[in-house]
Amino acid sequence: MPGIAILDIEISGIGADGFTLSLRGEKLYLSYVDFPWFAGVAAAQLRDVIHPSADHLYWPSLDIDLSVASIRDPAAFPLVSAGK
Repeated sequence: MPGIAILDIEISGIGADGFTLSLRGEKLYLSYVDFPWFAGVAAAQLRDVIHPSADHLYWPSLDIDLSVASIRDPAAFPLVSAGK
């Protein structure tokens, strides 16, 4: 008897302001304000995501690594840039 396929990660609700990521049943919203690397990216590239470890997501076609903790609480991980 075959088992039921369960998706580890699913991308949905792609909109003008961000997208929703379901990770093992937990729904997480990634706004483009908090995660600007995803703005303007094709849906196929957003869906090309792997979950190599418990707190790590990786989008190989975009070369983006994110901690799941940073998605849950973006304010705790402010965007910083080394400026001159």
